[in-house]
Amino acid sequence: MSGKLMKLTIHVWRQANKGAEGAMKSYVVENVSEHMSFLEMMDTLNEQIQAKGEEPVAFDHDCREGICGMCSMVINGIPHGGHRGVTTCQLHMRHFKDGDEIYVEPWRAQAFPVLRDLVVDRSAFDRIIAKGGYVSVNTGGAPDANALPIPKKEADLAMDAAQCIGCGACVAACKNASAMLFVAAKASHLGHLPQGQPEQLDRVKNMAMQMDAEGFGNCSNLSQCEAVCPKEIPVRVIAEFNRDLIKAQFKG
Repeated sequence: MSGKLMKLTIHVWRQANKGAEGAMKSYVVENVSEHMSFLEMMDTLNEQIQAKGEEPVAFDHDCREGICGMCSMVINGIPHGGHRGVTTCQLHMRHFKDGDEIYVEPWRAQAFPVLRDLVVDRSAFDRIIAKGGYVSVNTGGAPDANALPIPKKEADLAMDAAQCIGCGACVAACKNASAMLFVAAKASHLGHLPQGQPEQLDRVKNMAMQMDAEGFGNCSNLSQCEAVCPKEIPVRVIAEFNRDLIKAQFKG
């Protein structure tokens, strides 16, 4: 891989397992190309660590195309590294300079316990979805694309919310470790479509109750979640969610 080569100092969180006490450990990584992605740099780090007979750094990854949301890292204090609309796997080393010191940590939240190094357990999100993030009413077979007219504004709002990939950056950025942006995005996605509207009030109530049960905090209203969201989900969806939650409480 051509391009300018860098020598970097990586301070990374190491933790053997969920019950172990973790700590930051420093490594010097050489021959890092400016064209590498951040995860490719982490691969290079692991190759150098393994060459010394040590355990590589465990981190989540899958598609490496900004689609799956697995690449959960806090880089220099900011989830996904701080570039708008970018996941960790889409962050490139050209944004760093030769000699830089980079701090890499896992998501920090009570509801996201660290399993090992940078890998956290995000199954709390799955349990929230299981409480209501779906449509269960009988809508019949799949209709033709134009058989069910949906106003363009509503379709656009639904698609905006549907972009959420459930990475958890919103939780990691919030000082209260709130999952409101994730939960509200899932509810908004379904609530703007005709198929999702019959269950909308029950959906938001059940998802909110599960969110609280998982140990996520309250919304801080500071919008850090929107700032770090790789899909730029707007905090508007949280306002929609709160509106529907109030309606659900009156419904009983």
